[in-house]
Amino acid sequence: MTQDQWGQLKQSLIGTVGQHNFKNWIEPLEIEEIAEGVATFAVPTTFLGNYVSRNFGDLILHQLTQAGEAVRRLNFRVSTETLPRPAAQAAPQNSPQAPAATHAPQPVRTTEEQLPNAPLDARFTFDTFVVGKPNELAHAAARRVAEGGPVSFNPLFLYGGVGLGKTHLMHAIAWELQSQRPDLNVVYLSAEQFMYRFVQALRDRKMMDFKQLFRSVDVLMVDDVQFIAGKDSTQEEFFHTFNALVDQNKQIIISADRAPGEIKDLEERIKSRLQCGLVVDLHPTDYELRLGILQSKVEQYRQQYPELELESGVLEFLAHRISTNVRVLEGALTRLFAFASLVGRPITMALTQDCLADVLRASERKITVEEIQRKVSEHYNIRLSDMIGPKRVRTYARPRQVAMYLCKQLTSRSLPEIGRRFGGRDHTTVMHGVKRIEELRAKDGQIAEDLELLRRALEA
Repeated sequence: MTQDQWGQLKQSLIGTVGQHNFKNWIEPLEIEEIAEGVATFAVPTTFLGNYVSRNFGDLILHQLTQAGEAVRRLNFRVSTETLPRPAAQAAPQNSPQAPAATHAPQPVRTTEEQLPNAPLDARFTFDTFVVGKPNELAHAAARRVAEGGPVSFNPLFLYGGVGLGKTHLMHAIAWELQSQRPDLNVVYLSAEQFMYRFVQALRDRKMMDFKQLFRSVDVLMVDDVQFIAGKDSTQEEFFHTFNALVDQNKQIIISADRAPGEIKDLEERIKSRLQCGLVVDLHPTDYELRLGILQSKVEQYRQQYPELELESGVLEFLAHRISTNVRVLEGALTRLFAFASLVGRPITMALTQDCLADVLRASERKITVEEIQRKVSEHYNIRLSDMIGPKRVRTYARPRQVAMYLCKQLTSRSLPEIGRRFGGRDHTTVMHGVKRIEELRAKDGQIAEDLELLRRALEA
């Protein structure tokens, strides 16, 4: 493939990745060669190559294949001849940009130009964030902060497991602030980038510049703050930066993979500071939210793959089977649409199971009857022996029926097998218990909530 051909193919990606992502990540790529199924690109930094591989690799691979190139994988090589990207210098004031980590420092012209903003993903906006019960509080809080009005809670601390939407909300806040309040100096970066800049300032003896930079922002956003745990000097500087901004009534937004009090090796004074604002947990997604996310993604893919047919039931199947990580769920759908397009077949249940066999296997955690019994007895604060035993009083009978219902829903055990695990009960007893819980779930809000909490705990 010639440079001209690659240039044309690059331009076709603008509509898919957006102008900002194209400027920062796709435009700097230069094709070197395609040999033995490997497309090699020259990149200005290792950081850029890794980011492109992780976020846009599948898309580029698909485009190359569509262009008739026999490519199986991509390779990124840092070129000593590649100059720093002009996008970093031409970026508008206050707009996020990638750090020029491996290049010599550029001439300093303005304060904003030095700020180490991380690049924002054009896909991560409030418009594309699917709201459901597990994340509605986090979404509402993020919306309030993104208005850029008076600081109502400081900091806003978002936490949750991988793939639950923390980074999506952080990016959405930054995009919204950039659009609605261009007068504000907004800095978004990861904790690792904060640490890198701090170490660099120490090495270059520019700590006063560092302090001035980070104390001059209007909104400071730090992603994955758990990574500064155990780094004493970095924690010290983060603490002072935090205090200085709070004293100036500047907004701080933090994300982490766990609550402040649960971050090991984080100083107690920092934990205390982080807990003084609004701490919001993004819960594991429920079935309805996962289905909504899939339906939203399908609407986007319809523009790219208008000819593809989607069999009824496929989205429901994926929402049920891939329950722990939204990134995995979205990645599975992306692969499914790309595969169906390449082979020219409709997306059926059979094609889905064939194309996503490895993903489905990895996400299929085996939940046991014993595990369900233990969780249910803990939830209702009763002894396991009483729940399994012969007593028929309501205190034990209702949790027993809940456990039977969950065994039927979450395991592959037959009704007779489930009955045997519950003190040798007949399968008709199990059937009656399952039916009774199904009836109660529809009209008893407490039972419905108990079932959802137990399901999340078991699938986590």
